[in-house]
Amino acid sequence: MTQPQLAEQLPYHRLARLSPRYGAWRPLVGTLVLAGTYLITLVVLMVVFVAVGSGMGYEEDADGWPEFGPVADTAMGLFVIAAGIPVVLLTVRWIGGRRAGTVSSVAGRLRWRWLMSCVLTAVPIVALSMGAMLLLPDDGGGAESRWVGWAAFGRALALLVVLVPLQAAAEEYVFRGWLTQTAGAFLRSPWAAFLPQAVLFAAAHGWGTPWGFADLVVFGACAGWLTWRTGGLEASVALHTVNNLLAFGASAAVVGGLASDETAADANWQVVALDVLSIVLYTAAVTWWLRRRRLERTAPAPQPPAQPPVFATGVPYVPGAPAPAQWVGGPVTGVPVPSPWAAQPGQGTAVAPPWAGQPGPVTAPPSPWTEPPVSGTGLPPAAGLPAADAREDGADRS
Repeated sequence: MTQPQLAEQLPYHRLARLSPRYGAWRPLVGTLVLAGTYLITLVVLMVVFVAVGSGMGYEEDADGWPEFGPVADTAMGLFVIAAGIPVVLLTVRWIGGRRAGTVSSVAGRLRWRWLMSCVLTAVPIVALSMGAMLLLPDDGGGAESRWVGWAAFGRALALLVVLVPLQAAAEEYVFRGWLTQTAGAFLRSPWAAFLPQAVLFAAAHGWGTPWGFADLVVFGACAGWLTWRTGGLEASVALHTVNNLLAFGASAAVVGGLASDETAADANWQVVALDVLSIVLYTAAVTWWLRRRRLERTAPAPQPPAQPPVFATGVPYVPGAPAPAQWVGGPVTGVPVPSPWAAQPGQGTAVAPPWAGQPGPVTAPPSPWTEPPVSGTGLPPAAGLPAADAREDGADRS
């Protein structure tokens, strides 16, 4: 008896092959569709923002963009990036031919408890790193260090708490999610799958300093490794969210902080050294957590559809031809069977009837209690009389 073949276990970067109708064209076409759909979404949102700004009477800058203010401009920028989440999920479902949740983790969904554990792990590590960065010498003027006040800070912080997690998650879904799984559809090595996205992630933030670019590459590589190691985006989303939320929060606390155009790509080597240290410490902490927590890292590949059983073809009936032999184990007609009263006197032979539904004569065995006919008369004994009385009555009548 052949043993059933076990399904191949796919790690996270190979989940593009999870589609039952997988084809090599799906990741490639899906990347083009994702880029085109996001570009259209970006243009539509920009037109809406310009229309709203013009309708509300906001002044326009040299590029024709309404000047909503630092907090509103930051919120709109975060919202535009966050729009990438539904674009990725729809592309995975429609073009990838698989569940949208498979871009979140091998479980087919976002594992919220594990996400919160990673957030609690990232908060103290990133907070210490940010605190050390604030102690570094500042090259800016004193205006950037003035406190904005609790009212302005509270409004800015409310927007950041809502939009920063979405913005950070959108970047993870695009780079550690879709791009990693697209490369993994053709490459088995996890390093070959998540190193290219790390370079693209750094390039998407612009070219500032070599140190800043290297910092972003390290972040993308570590986040990609954690995604593969944990089987999902939760660890990278947690680190990205906590890092961006603390960075934006620190900028919102000072006058003109959110109006700055600087990004992580513009960091100097001192900031990069502290940031890389926090990334490495977080990666080590999550790895330690994994030793104490059982977490699914793979998903079973879809099995090919089962083939229907092969049945023997029926024998066509030809008039005049002998009937085929009956099946094995079926009843056979015309064969004598022993009587169930084999131990009783007067044992007879009976012919087994045909199977159910077929008519046929049945020969009953003679009764063992019937007297044989009287010799010389050929007549059976009189009914209801003993055999002796029957013989005497016959003699008198003769």
